[in-house]
Amino acid sequence: MATADLNKQPDQVSAMFDEVAAGYDRTNGVLSMGNSALWRHAVVKAIAPQPGERILDIAAGTGTSSEVISRSGAHVVAADFSHGMLEVGRRKHPQIDFVQADAMDLPFGGAEFDAVTISFGLRNIEDPKRALREMCRVLKPGGRLVVCEFSTPPLALVRTGYNAYMKYLMPLVVGASSTNPEAYTYLAASIADWPDQATLASWIRDAGFTGVEHRNLTAGVVALHRARVPAAN
Repeated sequence: MATADLNKQPDQVSAMFDEVAAGYDRTNGVLSMGNSALWRHAVVKAIAPQPGERILDIAAGTGTSSEVISRSGAHVVAADFSHGMLEVGRRKHPQIDFVQADAMDLPFGGAEFDAVTISFGLRNIEDPKRALREMCRVLKPGGRLVVCEFSTPPLALVRTGYNAYMKYLMPLVVGASSTNPEAYTYLAASIADWPDQATLASWIRDAGFTGVEHRNLTAGVVALHRARVPAAN
């Protein structure tokens, strides 16, 4: 089982996601109390996909977001390092181009994509800063980045309630809805270890992006970061 610190072993994390792939979307919907659909809508709106664009969805899992993005007429490449997730995704969405890929060493050339997005996956990458640099590399000049990730609620009362949910209620929900409760123990710990909004914004800037901004969703339980690759001179 992968540890919950930020020095994650990719093979361990990938194997963990392989194990939960079959019921992943259902469990996520239950754990988020329905908010996952709202977060997905916010991500797609932030990407603003256009017909004919090439969009890379990293840590795409079973392709739930990729499918929604593709409705715009954009060509979506759904990348994930979990073979199990990709298998489920290909069965669910045969029209989507699924690719097994390591976010720290993407199998694409430079300046291939108009937009890159990653939702709830950056904290599972062994070196998220390196992954952000890779995202910058594969984007065209002026290309768009959208990162959606669990974050730190700015209000103390919300933080207290959220921490209580993660510690006491979430294990009960997971026990009733997941075939691998240990994987969601990792999930809770990885969220607790993840940096706040300002820190992630600084990582994105350091990776070469400009115009970095974020907005909180669900009182800051989740944050949506947006940025661009500098336009060509």
